[in-house]
Amino acid sequence: MKRMEEAKKRYDEVPIPEELSKRVLQEVEKADRRRKEEGVIKLSRRRALRSWQKGLVAAAAVMAVFVTALNTSTAFAQSAGELPVIGAFAKVLTFRSYEKETEDDLKISVEIPSIEMIAEGTGNLADSVNEEILAMCEQFADEAVERAKEYRTAFLETGGTEEEWAAHNIEIKVWYEVKTHTDRYLSVAVTGAENWTSAYSETRYYNFDLEKGRQVGLSDLLGEDYAAIADESILSQIPEKEAESGLDYQEEAFTGVTEDTKFYINEAGNPVVVFEKYEIAPGAAGRPEFEIAG
Repeated sequence: MKRMEEAKKRYDEVPIPEELSKRVLQEVEKADRRRKEEGVIKLSRRRALRSWQKGLVAAAAVMAVFVTALNTSTAFAQSAGELPVIGAFAKVLTFRSYEKETEDDLKISVEIPSIEMIAEGTGNLADSVNEEILAMCEQFADEAVERAKEYRTAFLETGGTEEEWAAHNIEIKVWYEVKTHTDRYLSVAVTGAENWTSAYSETRYYNFDLEKGRQVGLSDLLGEDYAAIADESILSQIPEKEAESGLDYQEEAFTGVTEDTKFYINEAGNPVVVFEKYEIAPGAAGRPEFEIAG
């Protein structure tokens, strides 16, 4: 009993933010007017404020669990599409997912995301982005299948056998990864890849400022001098990456970043510039990444 009393005392002493209080009071006044018209007895403002505070605390706890489960479990994400959503945030669901094997011994795995923005002022942002993502995924999968079929034809015409072709285990994959999902930012990477060639692998990054309800570029994160800031940071990091990997980077191949440079936003809210394989370093370096501190 004593613990409950102490907990209640601590709860009653929790300060309510002034901005939240004003907003809640405005809503309470609206509710009061509606209730008065309907003949319902008004709740006291104090009681309403405490009720809202409890709700916000509970919502924050639920949100943390929901976002974690949503971004780590495809099964949960698929079922979550049926859930009602409260508040101004974004969620990433699996819009379409399938696996199949063709008669030509091609294995195809596709997982297409859908981004939902639940916030005022975002308009049809999510719809336009989702249309772009869907088109990109379908186009990559279709073109990859055609490339693989052409490769198969050439392989067989030059003396290869059906058994040898099947042993190649050709796979085409399209998938997505939530790079970052914080209260402020959402970054999603959508990738298409073919295991028999890296020439046609492609990754696109979609970066959102959830507070402003829009996609953002490097200039939004680093300011109008973003190019100079990013270039200086990347060049200063190359010696360290060379020392760590034992590989020689081709600094002369680096021509500077632009608004089209690929990047995602990390948990710290900083952009991470990503270069394609062989773009500025040997293939063994993979796809080099450079965090640009704001």
